[in-house]
Amino acid sequence: MSDVSVGNGVVVDCAGVSRTYQEDAVPVHALRGVDFQFARGDFVSLSGPSGSGKSTLLNLIGGLDRADAGTIAVDGVAVNALSESELSDLRLHKIGFVFQSYNLIPVLSAQENVEFIMQLQGVAPGERAERAVESLASLGIGELAHRRPGELSGGQQQRVAIARAIVTHPVLLLADEPSANLDSGTTEELLKLLRRLNDDRGISILTATHDPMVMGYAKRRVVLRDGAIVEDSAN
Repeated sequence: MSDVSVGNGVVVDCAGVSRTYQEDAVPVHALRGVDFQFARGDFVSLSGPSGSGKSTLLNLIGGLDRADAGTIAVDGVAVNALSESELSDLRLHKIGFVFQSYNLIPVLSAQENVEFIMQLQGVAPGERAERAVESLASLGIGELAHRRPGELSGGQQQRVAIARAIVTHPVLLLADEPSANLDSGTTEELLKLLRRLNDDRGISILTATHDPMVMGYAKRRVVLRDGAIVEDSAN
């Protein structure tokens, strides 16, 4: 991987990032020269109307898509300079993902879902099991370790997804609409949990959201419109 200097305390550095898609042969400018820095230990919400570019920016930072122009660095690593295999390695070791659809493997138990990413990392079975149990217990669902996703509520599935995302101690947690399928009570529980992980463990969290409640729990709010940042303020 190519390392670049982004300064002490900066976990994400985006400079002049642009991304254009083609829709029915018409160019759609999802991002237009975005400059964005994200400090280690921060909790930032990316908000804005549908089509504003927030999910696109999240996907570019996570290495799930590639920018057309500009540079992106995650923990000092130049994402746009990486091969596909190096991107996979970056995601595996440095970035945790939480999606609105949870993305749990239905035939595996909660514990096995959490263990899966460590299996990809080559962690020994005994250590995998121990860390998975600890991660689930730290989120208050240790007693559900042997249940499959279909036997869990939406909120419980989201906690399993978070346990899986943080068990590898990533430098960055990316959450795309994490409250989309949850009721308001469950959403508040989830946000208190994320804020606790941020405050107590120093986990850096960047979330794309439409939800005012999510924005309220973040420490910083970044608003996008038409592919550009129009507001960047502390909560």
